[in-house]
Amino acid sequence: MMDQGPGPRPLRVAPPPRPAEHLSARRPRRGVALLPSLFTLGNLFCGYACVIYAMRGEFETAAPFIGIAVILDMLDGRIARLTGTASEFGVQFDSMAPAVLTFAWGLSTLGRLGWAAAFLFVTAAALRLARFNIQSASADKRYFVGMPSPAAAGILASTVYAYPEGLVQFRSSLPAILLVVIPALLMVSTVRFRSFKTIDLQARRPFRVLIFFAALLIVIATHPQSVLVVISYGYLMSPLIEMIVMRLRRKPAAPPAG
Repeated sequence: MMDQGPGPRPLRVAPPPRPAEHLSARRPRRGVALLPSLFTLGNLFCGYACVIYAMRGEFETAAPFIGIAVILDMLDGRIARLTGTASEFGVQFDSMAPAVLTFAWGLSTLGRLGWAAAFLFVTAAALRLARFNIQSASADKRYFVGMPSPAAAGILASTVYAYPEGLVQFRSSLPAILLVVIPALLMVSTVRFRSFKTIDLQARRPFRVLIFFAALLIVIATHPQSVLVVISYGYLMSPLIEMIVMRLRRKPAAPPAG
């Protein structure tokens, strides 16, 4: 009888990773997880400083804090997505600061009508945030449904910054109602606003992107009041401009003569 030799060797199955190693591979470092909260803390400070300076009547100093808070809010969300973390400490941009700033700037002379218009802005911002939290998972990432609250706050802040003297007469303060009512209605509307979350920062020609942002910073530094007004109101009109451009592109070509 011939020797059949040793049998087949059993397959070795690697042991499953330890729970600690598995979690450490996916869990970000503690310092990285704190980054969104640090940006949110700076956001809250800007809102607080804006309210303090607005109550003192220093509107030219109070308005830029809204712009800084808007930038911090955008960086907060982008860093949270890059690091896979989320800030549970005051995640939302404070909508009270723009309303208080505008009320002290030009709505206080209207009495109850003024504070009602400012409260409408605060209510619309809260409703906009609630709808965003519900629809963020299924919505199109290229667009916002309704105007984002930071953009609406930028409209108020840029207007106050361009005209820091304030409105002290009843008739001159009436247009300030539209300043808060129109962004408030757009925040709770279904109008689609272009989102900048899908911008590819690693484009084929990144030098053009850098040159564009450098030129934008230079223009804002040299003419801050007029440029910020153009940017904020340009974004306000962007859905209408985009709709006109799309209709012009879809317009059928004229048939050839003869």
